[in-house]
Amino acid sequence: MIHSSSLLASAILALLCAITVHAADDYQEARRLHAQGNLTGALERVEAQLARQPRDARLRFLKGVILSEQGRQPEAIRVFTALTEDFPELPEPYNNLAVLYAAQGQDEKARRALETAIRTHPSYATAHENLGDIYAKMAREAYDKAPQLDSSNSTARVKLALIKDLFSQRPDGSPPLVRSTVPEPPSPPVPSVPAVATAAPQRPPAPAEPPPAATRPAPPPATAAAAGRPGADRQGGSRGEDDAADDVVQALQGWARAWSAGDVKQYLGHYAPGFRPPGGQSRTAWEASRRERVGKGKGISVQIQSPKVTFARPEEAVVTFRQIYRSASLNTSGRKRVTMTRSGSRWLILKEEVVR
Repeated sequence: MIHSSSLLASAILALLCAITVHAADDYQEARRLHAQGNLTGALERVEAQLARQPRDARLRFLKGVILSEQGRQPEAIRVFTALTEDFPELPEPYNNLAVLYAAQGQDEKARRALETAIRTHPSYATAHENLGDIYAKMAREAYDKAPQLDSSNSTARVKLALIKDLFSQRPDGSPPLVRSTVPEPPSPPVPSVPAVATAAPQRPPAPAEPPPAATRPAPPPATAAAAGRPGADRQGGSRGEDDAADDVVQALQGWARAWSAGDVKQYLGHYAPGFRPPGGQSRTAWEASRRERVGKGKGISVQIQSPKVTFARPEEAVVTFRQIYRSASLNTSGRKRVTMTRSGSRWLILKEEVVR
């Protein structure tokens, strides 16, 4: 006999899969039109899908790429800037912003954007290459200025000639910065429906007969770890480190619960005074943006899976884990690394990073 709850779960899963497949088909069609050079058709596809999924990072990134290729640089800059604000952990929007800034001669803005991309994703080779080119361009301008101020400075002339030769293939002598033309931000995963139980839970086995009182070992002293809180993956650690690891994970779980509940005060209270916001933001600007997103988000659920704790020193812990984020407009997951510091009896977040 098939349970009605099983039928309902299957129907929901089928509907969610159909919606996800349809969205993926639209995205792939937009990608295909873009690859064929049909920028107008690709943009129409993207705009239509964004009307249904306004926060989809892939679609927004592709829109920015298309706008930049259409010569609509100010609009492309707005798209990529908004992406860096909504998804500061993604390096590609910073890279493409840098390319657009460099094309406008705003080398300092380009440099800052690329350095942010590298802080977000240290192994992002494209950003490293582009940053090198920006440094070379700025060096060329400095070397060009030196002989004007000191005509006897032959060393600067030699260096200037070397850099000009490096970029001699470009008519204007500028470095050919590389864009991120293939959208890399992660797509939302296919939503899952919890399995419906069809059998009664099994009775747990009876506990083993305890040893006689005369040979039974004395119980260890009660510790905070015995309170049933979620443990961290700590293999081979000392008892003290295991307890500290549990405290770290408990603090991180509290941070996730505050975020899920939209409790801005509790959420911000999990960050240390020395916390360094991503993207080079000031602490004031970062807190303002988090108040807006955490406090006004709808249906937010943040889960932490498989946390692993290591200690750089007794007062500092590094936790790697998978963060699963769900809201009314976005479902995504990814690996994160959080550095935490002990403040009295509390563990507070000092640094957040995305792990690729």
